[in-house]
Amino acid sequence: MKQIVQCVPNFSEGKDLEKIEKIITPLKNQPGFTLISYEPDQDYHRTVVTLIGEPEAMIEPLVRFFKEARDLIDMNVHQGEHARMGAVDVVPFIPIQNIKMSECTAYAKKLAEKVSSTLDLPVYLYANAATSPDRKSLPNIRKGEFEGMKEKIKTEPWLPDYGKNEIHPTFGVVAIGSRLPLLAYNIDLPTDDLTITGDYARAIRQSGGGFQFVQAGPVYLNERGHTQVTMNILNYQKNPIYRIFETVKMEALKHQLHVQSSEIVGLIPEKALIQSLDYYLERDQKPKTELSLKEIAELSREYLGLRDFTEEKIIEYYITGSES
Repeated sequence: MKQIVQCVPNFSEGKDLEKIEKIITPLKNQPGFTLISYEPDQDYHRTVVTLIGEPEAMIEPLVRFFKEARDLIDMNVHQGEHARMGAVDVVPFIPIQNIKMSECTAYAKKLAEKVSSTLDLPVYLYANAATSPDRKSLPNIRKGEFEGMKEKIKTEPWLPDYGKNEIHPTFGVVAIGSRLPLLAYNIDLPTDDLTITGDYARAIRQSGGGFQFVQAGPVYLNERGHTQVTMNILNYQKNPIYRIFETVKMEALKHQLHVQSSEIVGLIPEKALIQSLDYYLERDQKPKTELSLKEIAELSREYLGLRDFTEEKIIEYYITGSES
């Protein structure tokens, strides 16, 4: 049976649509894998790309993708709400079907070696591919961002896993790795007060005494005119979406704010949604039945306020087919 992974490259351009199209062109219409989506965000000045398919087929197109990003993005003039250290900032391989984490790590290392040797770029291995404990955490590697990496990369603890111990002058550095599925999840707040939103982020994130496996912070979205609690849920089985969503809703009531919407960036496993829907259906004393992906999407919009959300944001849509 075919090995199936999800690969989620993030690159540091979210405003120039012509440039974005050029960068992702090498990933379009390729045999062996599918470009599911690419989601630019002007406020974050970042685009999240989602690929699903055979990992071996992704390697060479990803190298060409890296080249386009290197040639078209100058990190010296880049500013956005999202932390970043490179033109292509991070590329994780995520096991989906018939593949072990160790095999995903092998593909991450293969891509890292090719990117470094072909394009002269420094690469860090992170998460399950990390070569030391302090490199498992992406925020730990990225601390200091593009500007700080100029000196950080020269220090003994932070020499890159591949390439020279100096950043590429316009590209910066990249992290490539393997990990379990995480949820890139944001909760919209009807306020422009970042201090308030920062308090909510602190209440839910692990480093603030909140939930384990949650990284979170506040951000203001100019395009939408409100703030968000933006987060990564590193283990949705230990801390499901509903628990985090309801906590932020309760925190917001302290300021008479009513949370209406949230969003998933990229794809989400079906199980992560079912886990939360089970809670709401039981709360409302509604029967639990086997749900189609379309029904799961509808209920997720209703209970979790997921905006712009359809069954096409669910990973299983691309594995089991849209007839589910």
